[in-house]
Amino acid sequence: MTDLVRRAEEWLAQDPDPETREELRRVLDDGDTAALQDRFGAKLEFGTAGLRGELGAGPNRMNRVTVMRAAAGLAARLGPGRHVVIGHDARHNSDVFARDSAAVLTGAGLRVSLMDDHQPTPVLAFAVRHLGADAGIMVTASHNPPRDNGYKVYWGDGSQIVPPLDEEISAAIDAVGPVGALPLGGAWETLSDAAITEPYLAAVTALPLGEARDLRVAYTPMHGVGGELLLRAFAAAGFAAPSVVEAQFTPDPDFPTVAFPNPEEPGAMDLALELAAKTGADLVIANDPDADRCAVGVPLPGGGYRMLTGDEVGGLLGEYVITRTSGPGRLVAASIVSSSLLGKIAEAHGVRHAETLTGFKWIVKAGDGLVYGYEEALGYTVGGDGGLPVRDKDGVGAALMIAALAAGARRDGLTLLDLLDRQARAYGLHATAQLSVRVDDLSLIAGAMARLRSAPPAKLGDHVVVSAEDLAAGVDGLPPTDGLRYRLSGGARVVIRPSGTEPKLKCYLEVVLPAGNAGAPGGAVADARARAEDALSSLRAAVAATLAL
Repeated sequence: MTDLVRRAEEWLAQDPDPETREELRRVLDDGDTAALQDRFGAKLEFGTAGLRGELGAGPNRMNRVTVMRAAAGLAARLGPGRHVVIGHDARHNSDVFARDSAAVLTGAGLRVSLMDDHQPTPVLAFAVRHLGADAGIMVTASHNPPRDNGYKVYWGDGSQIVPPLDEEISAAIDAVGPVGALPLGGAWETLSDAAITEPYLAAVTALPLGEARDLRVAYTPMHGVGGELLLRAFAAAGFAAPSVVEAQFTPDPDFPTVAFPNPEEPGAMDLALELAAKTGADLVIANDPDADRCAVGVPLPGGGYRMLTGDEVGGLLGEYVITRTSGPGRLVAASIVSSSLLGKIAEAHGVRHAETLTGFKWIVKAGDGLVYGYEEALGYTVGGDGGLPVRDKDGVGAALMIAALAAGARRDGLTLLDLLDRQARAYGLHATAQLSVRVDDLSLIAGAMARLRSAPPAKLGDHVVVSAEDLAAGVDGLPPTDGLRYRLSGGARVVIRPSGTEPKLKCYLEVVLPAGNAGAPGGAVADARARAEDALSSLRAAVAATLAL
């Protein structure tokens, strides 16, 4: 307890934020050992995802001291004279953390361009390359709960950092002394809307969007920062303005209408689906709070709507990009936890395909000629013959392209569901699902992974385990990562990995079934879908039993 108190008092002496000072003083006065241990018994680790955690006092929280130390470490790694672009979303303290970062960086002799208002994450990623900067910082916690915030670092290529940069920056952060001794500057450049968002809009509206525009869209930015930009993008591309969920349109860091501000979470899309039904929308689109992800819903033939999975959208956008770009060196990429469908589409069209580790920092580094990449968690980067406008997930660019795809299908008397059936007949039905187990104790995840490594299952449900691969050893030329991949009989697959941003163990399931051929009736696909649902349910239950969490 004495050491915890000493560290807390040292923290108090350097903390410039009256709110977190008051919080910590209250904890000390109450003698709350558990609260002190929670805040000072560990620290937020800086990695390839940067920093992310709950707001509050201490090294195990997101606060002004943590952020200023991170900025000082980045400044030390870059060196004086380098140029850094800083953006932020509308979460609690995002603007404060952005300004603190600008003050520390300019105080260390770096040049800083700070966006003058909240912006989506893809705009920051675009800005790094557009301005020729050496690095970028985005203050955001994406779709995490309201009390979280985060800090993402981009390098000069416009993509998130990868090893060994993360270790180098982390070591530099550890060497930072008290933040009260840091020299602070104030002479940074303020980026206007015209300086960044207009070039971004010009880039994404130059994507291969076709000519069809007849489409009714229902849209929600889910209390985040993507709303105004998406409306501008649709207008610039010639689409009619989407109907918007008014209760979720204005940025609000408390996310009052959703339990979790993530389109994948149960109930998060309820208001958007209600609006779609009311307006007779042909397409439902949602961005997450920092607008780097894009969720898609479609009307059902018998009434109502359903959300498409990230893998379904990934396959549709992948084939759309492939058939609207040219050149022998084109490459498409998806993460190892995404469906294997994209690889079959690429092979059929004579386009190269790469499989990467999870995370867009790896996807955009898949190789030269990359025109498209996606991961199943609603993340897509879309390009044309000129390459990728954004070397990260881009929920606004993806929304434009899915709207173009849907409008083209509508012109031809088809729906996105028809296009999915067409792909199932051509490449086999690739059905995917997830099992996520949230825990309070991270040691439970480590224990489950250790058990699976020491005793791999021989069967999972009705499937024989054909091979068990430990991704920590590095497989297929991929860098090592904490994960396990099971290839199963019948073309099925399971990948198990700890989440990089949440206390979850995530399992990604895929089954592949024949669905007739191009001339087969629709009933063949419907039958395959029903069988796939049963197979996924059985596989999910088997994986859950094997995890024993």
